[in-house]
Amino acid sequence: MSNVIRQQQFAGFIKKQKLPPAFINTICEQYLPLAQWINSHRPRNRTWVVGLNGAQGSGKSTLSAVLKIILEEDYNCNTAILSLDDLYLPRADRQVLAQTIHPLLQTRGVPGTHDIELGMQLLDALCALQGNQSLMLPRFDKARDDRLPATNWESFKGPAQVGIFEGWCVGSTASSELDLAQAINELEAKEDNAALWRQYINQQLATTYQVLFARIERLIVLQAPDFASIHHWRWQQEQKLAPGSLTDKPSQIMDEAGIKHFIQHFERLTRQNLKQLPELADIVLTLDNERHIIGSRYPKP
Repeated sequence: MSNVIRQQQFAGFIKKQKLPPAFINTICEQYLPLAQWINSHRPRNRTWVVGLNGAQGSGKSTLSAVLKIILEEDYNCNTAILSLDDLYLPRADRQVLAQTIHPLLQTRGVPGTHDIELGMQLLDALCALQGNQSLMLPRFDKARDDRLPATNWESFKGPAQVGIFEGWCVGSTASSELDLAQAINELEAKEDNAALWRQYINQQLATTYQVLFARIERLIVLQAPDFASIHHWRWQQEQKLAPGSLTDKPSQIMDEAGIKHFIQHFERLTRQNLKQLPELADIVLTLDNERHIIGSRYPKP
């Protein structure tokens, strides 16, 4: 299929996502081969769950959406997307965690602030879905910092040939207790001086999250160049939230200072992922600081 035809295929998507016209080159050069790899390696008699890891703002949602389009339109491969972000605990539940375990657990995102039981139920139900059945996939409104009512969830009609499970800590592993002792930023030093918050995160990551991640059969990583780039990407991401909110009056949009504080919650595990996940991943797509893919590594035949 020529680039001209691909441009027609993705014109609406590129416009809706406010991507530059040149993004079609990324689709043709990087996303198409990845979709082809997924389709050629997936089993034909069941759902294949693929994990997608990438730091905040790295382009996980965009890649997932493009893969779904290609897999469905080119290969007749029904594809479901489940985002770890949509498994965030409702704000009221995180308030309980903040009151009973540690105040920092009010902030969404780190291991321990997701509904892992729901995630396991959804992935299991997705893999069992028949052609006459549908599954409701939850949606979380970041602008409101709360899960949407079930009436606003998205319906997926089975069966699913591929399930893409994407998230910033999908596939991550726990640290040693020794690694947790020293604070790595201002937030940890001032708000978690006794290391109780990061110990809880690590314990959750070592236990229930590994049970969830065990459902992933292949792991793809979008590899950021460094942590500094992630702050810039996350700020760009936040600026898109207000017009994209699913509620009338978003109230949880952060300014740049708020973003700087916010990403400190994820710094420890993000830095660990930058070092460790490329070795654990099946496929690595290497990004530059403008989120362009400048290299890829696939399994050897």
